[in-house]
Amino acid sequence: MSPNSLNDQRVVVIGGSSGIGFAVAQRSRDEGAQVVIGSSGHANVDAAVKKLGERASGFAVDVRDETSVKSFFDEVGSFDHLVFTAGDWGAVRAGSTMADLDLAAAGAILSVRFWGAVAAIKHAQGRISDSGSITLTNGAIAHRPRKGAALSTAMAGAIEHLVRALAVDLAPMRVNAVCPGFVLTEVWNSIPEDQREKRLLQMTQRQPLPRAGSPAEVAEAYLYLMRGTFSTGQVLIVDGGMTLI
Repeated sequence: MSPNSLNDQRVVVIGGSSGIGFAVAQRSRDEGAQVVIGSSGHANVDAAVKKLGERASGFAVDVRDETSVKSFFDEVGSFDHLVFTAGDWGAVRAGSTMADLDLAAAGAILSVRFWGAVAAIKHAQGRISDSGSITLTNGAIAHRPRKGAALSTAMAGAIEHLVRALAVDLAPMRVNAVCPGFVLTEVWNSIPEDQREKRLLQMTQRQPLPRAGSPAEVAEAYLYLMRGTFSTGQVLIVDGGMTLI
C-alpha cells in the first residue's frame, strides 16, 4: 500500500451530506477510507450515509454551537483527516453596501465557514493521527472581489490566513485549504431551471475553462491535500481559471 493511500484511514467531512463535501466523502470511500460525515440536519446525514454505504457513518452537528461540535467529536473518536466544507455565506449578500450594512447581522457571515471551522479544529486536533491533516474551504471571491461583497471577500481571505497560521501553530500537523470557483452544487437549485443555464454562462463564459465545475472535480483537490504529505499552509485554487481574468 502506498504511504499516501487513504485505504483504511478515517476521514471526517463536516458539510459532507451534499455538494462538494459529499463528493469528498464519496471519493474517500472509493479509495478505501472509512468516512464519517457531519451536517446540521439528522435527515440529511442519514440520507447521505445510506448513499455512501457500509464504510460510512455520520452524526448531526451544529458548528455554530461549540457544545454540539464537542459532542460530535466525542462520538467520532480518533481519525486521520478532517475536511471542512460546511458553508453559509450569512445574511450579507452581494449588493450590500457599507452605507446600508446591518452591523448586528454582519457577524453571521463568519459564523459557519470561519468560526465553525475554528470550533471544529479546536475539538478535533487532539484526535487526529500524527500523519493526518486538516483541509478547510474558502472561495474564489477571496481573490476576485466584486462590488457589494466586501465582507464575503474578507471572510474568504480570513480562512486563507487562518490556514497559514495554523500550519505553523499546529505543526507538524498539516493544514491546507481548497478554494473553489463556480461549482454545480445544490445551491444552484434555488435559481429556476429555465434561467440557470443562462446565468451560469454569463458567470463563466470569460474563464479559460468556460463552465462551472462539478463537485467530483473539486473533490480531487481535497484528496490530494489529504495524501500530499509534504504540503502544508497551502491554498489550492480550483476555479476553471476564474482568478486569471
